[in-house]
This record gives sequence, structure tokens and C-alpha cells, in this order.
Amino acid sequence: MESLKVSDHMNLRPVTFTSEMTVAEAVERLLQAKQMGGPVIDIQNKVIGFLSEQDCLVQMIESSYYREQVAQVKDIMKTEVLAIKPYTSVIELAQQMTTAKPKVYPIVDDDGYLLGTINRSALLHALDLHLHDGYKSPTS
Repeated sequence: MESLKVSDHMNLRPVTFTSEMTVAEAVERLLQAKQMGGPVIDIQNKVIGFLSEQDCLVQMIESSYYREQVAQVKDIMKTEVLAIKPYTSVIELAQQMTTAKPKVYPIVDDDGYLLGTINRSALLHALDLHLHDGYKSPTS
């Protein structure tokens, strides 16, 4: 049967940011990576925040209104990050995602070091694989 741990379905190359990066640089990274957001990490690769497309949109609207683009990631990132562990169940996280706002979750080890991310699409894919495994008929 297909594994139901997030570690088996996570993105091992998530887009990441530093707190000192400008929002303009962060937007470029988001656009190039075609991801909805990503963890903000410190020099040791520990998660210290999260930056989403929505955070950037708000800042870019303000920047265009005031004609200045000097904001840094640390100015707009979320510091309360809903990170999960690699051994978290896909089903448990999927249930959490039905009520919690984040569409992307950082996956960290027990010491807070970034391992990857997982998003709703990856969860849907994992659940779809699991359901297909459950419907396979035994071979004779």
C-alpha cells in the first residue's frame, strides 16, 4: 500500500527566502518557482517565518500606491508558522487543511530544520494514490 506519511510526498526543493531579502527579490523567486509561498529560513536552515503570494500582493499594492519598494521579507512574513513533522500522516494533514488557512506547510525535523514543503495538490495526489491502491482487485 502507498505510504501515507508527508515525507513521502513532500517537495524537497521548496522556494525559500531570507528575512533580509527584499520583497521584490522574493516575488521574483515565487514567480520563477511557480509556488504559492515558502518558508523563511535563517543561516542554519531553520524555519523562522513563512511568506505567501498574498503577503507579497498586499505589499506590492502598498508599494505601487506609495511609489516605494524598500520592504524586506522580515517586514511582511508570518512569524507564527504551522510547520509539520515528516512523520505526520497525510490524512491527518488533509483534515487539518480543510479548516486551516495555509495552502503550503513547511516540513521540519524535530530541531526545526527545513526538510521540504507540502501543499494541497501533493496531498490530493497522495490520497488519490492511496484510494487507487485500495480499489485494486487482488490478482489470481
